[in-house]
Amino acid sequence: MTRLTGSALRLTVLIGENDTWHRKPLYTEIVHRAHAAGLAGASVFRGIEGFGASSRIHTSRLLSLSEDLPVAVVVVDTEERVRAFLPQLDELVTEGMVTLDPCEVIRYVGRGENRGDSGMKGKNWL
Repeated sequence: MTRLTGSALRLTVLIGENDTWHRKPLYTEIVHRAHAAGLAGASVFRGIEGFGASSRIHTSRLLSLSEDLPVAVVVVDTEERVRAFLPQLDELVTEGMVTLDPCEVIRYVGRGENRGDSGMKGKNWL
């Protein structure tokens, strides 16, 4: 298991929900490649409204239903590991935006690692 605390780099890939890679959702391919690369974690977030370089607004509102909502794939790991992963994104992301932001990891614990911990009540984070 990857241990991660302190300074890190957040990679955000902003794409469309309908973007594909070999007939699979592009966000799925990015997550699977991040996992195979041993990165600390990846999450996919579906937006409810947005626009990008095309200036076309995509929305989940009922009257103007869109099937191509914005999607954000977020990966956090050490700067070295995230930057080593970037060449794979060059191959995958033909439309969209890729950003990098420095961040600080306060806590990174998987399920079952704190067996005596029955929740976060009373925890001091800072």
